[in-house]
Amino acid sequence: MKSIKLKAYGKINLGLDVLGKRDDGYHDLDMIMQSVDLFDEITITKNNSGEITVKTSTEKIPNDESNLAYKAAKLLLEEFDIKKGVEIEIEKNIPISGGMAGGSTDCAAVLKGINKLFKLKLPEEKLMARGVRLGADVPFCIIGNTARAEGIGEILTPIKNRMKGYIVLAKPPISVSTGFVYGRIDKVKVKHKPDTGAMIVALENNDLQALADSICNVLEEVTIPDYPVVQEIKDMMKEDGALNAMMTGSGPTVFGLFDDKEKAIAAIDHLTEADILEQLYLAKFVN
Repeated sequence: MKSIKLKAYGKINLGLDVLGKRDDGYHDLDMIMQSVDLFDEITITKNNSGEITVKTSTEKIPNDESNLAYKAAKLLLEEFDIKKGVEIEIEKNIPISGGMAGGSTDCAAVLKGINKLFKLKLPEEKLMARGVRLGADVPFCIIGNTARAEGIGEILTPIKNRMKGYIVLAKPPISVSTGFVYGRIDKVKVKHKPDTGAMIVALENNDLQALADSICNVLEEVTIPDYPVVQEIKDMMKEDGALNAMMTGSGPTVFGLFDDKEKAIAAIDHLTEADILEQLYLAKFVN
């Protein structure tokens, strides 16, 4: 095998709770992570150059060694003393700096692709152990589907479900600093906390309405006051029939949960007319 092509799926947070700040500066989290069928396409090709090169479909992300996909390839090639080079091509679809783990999922795909391309035979848990060194979301992006994520996001408990429904993803033309949001969350008196247990039951019962009733992201209480467009998008989605709508991660991407495709498409049309968005997608659950 000389080349391999993979889909790197984006994620949303159905629940995100911040439990407190750790001594290492990170925060302990309790999250429900969900893969969606919006994905980047990653192609990895062997060559004899002995070098790692990255090509991307956008100038908004780096092609150099600061790219997480580059770091993933370097980690495995150096560890296993592989002398061949690789070219990594990234076709971006997931919103950049949107709270959907776009960089982390590309990184995870490269770890899986290098593992297969060079027949390293690393089991999933060993890829995850390497992935967390590159980013807290990388282990989830390796396993995908649905999981409860604890610690900094690396302690994962898969949740089996066959949830159906439609997800409208909307990113306004702004960027939100993850460091800024987590730096302020400790100073905010959070009014609403997720009911993680209720979310898990809803997922296991494939109950979209119950899931929509229980989603919650405490980081909204930091992001929305500074970026009110997030609340504007949420309100528009609910007006157009979303069972509920919420920001994912530290933002600014908002997702709405719909039980009817026509309602979801009508919401997309309404949001398009409002001219407040950079990217807009219709997606489904990956499970």
